[in-house]
Amino acid sequence: MSYTALYRKFRPQVFQDVVGQDHIVKTLQNQIKTGHISHAYLFCGTRGTGKTSTAKIFARAINCLAPTEEGEPCNICQLCKDILAGRSVNVIEIDAASNNSVENIREIREEVKYPPTEGTYKVYIIDEVHMLSGSAFNALLKTLEEPPAHVIFILATTDPQKIPATILSRCQRFDFRRITTEDITHTLMGYLEQEGQNMQKEAVRYVAQLADGSLRDSLSILDQCLAFYSGEEVTLEKVQDVVGAVDPTVFFDMVAALSVKDATKAMELIQEMLFAGREVKQFISEFLGHLRNLLIAISVPKPVEILDISTEHLQRLLAQGKTVSAEEITFWIRRFSALLSEIRYVSNERVLLEVEVLRLCSSWAEQDMTAISARLSALERKVAEGVTVTMQAAAPLEMPKEKPKTKRKPPALDEDKKALQEQWHTIRSGFSDPILRSKLSQVEIGFKEDEFVYLVCAYDALEDMLTKYLSQIEEEIEKVLGKSFSLQVTGRDSYDIWRKAVYGEEETGSEDGDWDSLMSGIFPEADFE
Repeated sequence: MSYTALYRKFRPQVFQDVVGQDHIVKTLQNQIKTGHISHAYLFCGTRGTGKTSTAKIFARAINCLAPTEEGEPCNICQLCKDILAGRSVNVIEIDAASNNSVENIREIREEVKYPPTEGTYKVYIIDEVHMLSGSAFNALLKTLEEPPAHVIFILATTDPQKIPATILSRCQRFDFRRITTEDITHTLMGYLEQEGQNMQKEAVRYVAQLADGSLRDSLSILDQCLAFYSGEEVTLEKVQDVVGAVDPTVFFDMVAALSVKDATKAMELIQEMLFAGREVKQFISEFLGHLRNLLIAISVPKPVEILDISTEHLQRLLAQGKTVSAEEITFWIRRFSALLSEIRYVSNERVLLEVEVLRLCSSWAEQDMTAISARLSALERKVAEGVTVTMQAAAPLEMPKEKPKTKRKPPALDEDKKALQEQWHTIRSGFSDPILRSKLSQVEIGFKEDEFVYLVCAYDALEDMLTKYLSQIEEEIEKVLGKSFSLQVTGRDSYDIWRKAVYGEEETGSEDGDWDSLMSGIFPEADFE
């Protein structure tokens, strides 16, 4: 007889076997007992939390010929046996990942017209429903809104935000929670007892932690460990060997090395980890988890209510928390998170890990505020511990003395530009449009060292107003002076800033100010001091 994987062998057959979803199980059982069954359900949650298993149990329970008083299927009658064997025509399971076209949904719309050949309901279980195309969702919408009385839809998904709101609003939504480590550990211990296998509880707990809330994942890891160490007692070290994980002691040692910037010790830890055959990505991922636990342990008054770890592990975290600061841990989390993203695109993962560790053990690599805050926090901690901290002052930098800039004078204007500047008051008063004439009254003529004539506006908003009138203003100037000019619009503030940057501060109140102005017009190349 062929071997059956544990996650298939221990698939829940009744509501009582569903782990960690009591809020959903109780609601469904009450609906079955009272007969208040909805026409459409949406089961949401991460992988391995029991969505499809619960849907199959519910399908059997509402069709069962002899359900229990608690709303459980009997699993003995012919209908239950047929559904369990997958040969019932009343329970249709569809994988939307591979049947996501509008034609597949049209087939369902035709089939729902016919009542079930046996039993009370025809149940459609559509797994990964978020994979349906937009056209398929539109085709499903009408049927989902007003299905025949004998049809029930159960939609299961790990990504509910991708489902249209029109579909969501027509379903009763049930959110499947991640299963706690304690619940997974207790369940696995029961399965191991049924299988007659021997495994240390701390090893089982570690498998539950690796599953990250998914009972199916934990059973897959457990199956792999039992196959690798067939007939032996499975310990924590053996589980870590199978999954390529790292002994948690390495994480404590790495934090200790980083806190004192001991590059030699940190590099030795990496070398030992790699020689033991561990994966770099796995090490970084688990080290981030350790840093997260450490940060929570020193920041939250009651970390035991948040952290899913043993009491002994928590005590080690609290002890190490006295040797590091929250600022340092936060900085390390940021750096290793970035490293985990970068490492996906390189072939030599070890090099990136070693370079990052060396950077963290140096005082020169990071200059941003997070790194500076972490360094200051480390210094404060050392001072509080009574360690004398000496810092070598950097030699003062001798700034090169700037040579005083020779003051420039604006270039002399040609006759045409002078005429425009002198007659601007007359020109702007000659416009027939009173609105434009009013706007130009707040404009002066300015020049830069280019070919343009600048309309210097008194305020910024006036720039946008005059832009659409530029061609009209150019025509009027050409009409009066017989010359054409290229106009540009600028603000008073920006024009003054430019003039100051190019020609420096204008001297006012000088006894020779009028003389300098007069002479610079006659001798533009001369420099009068």
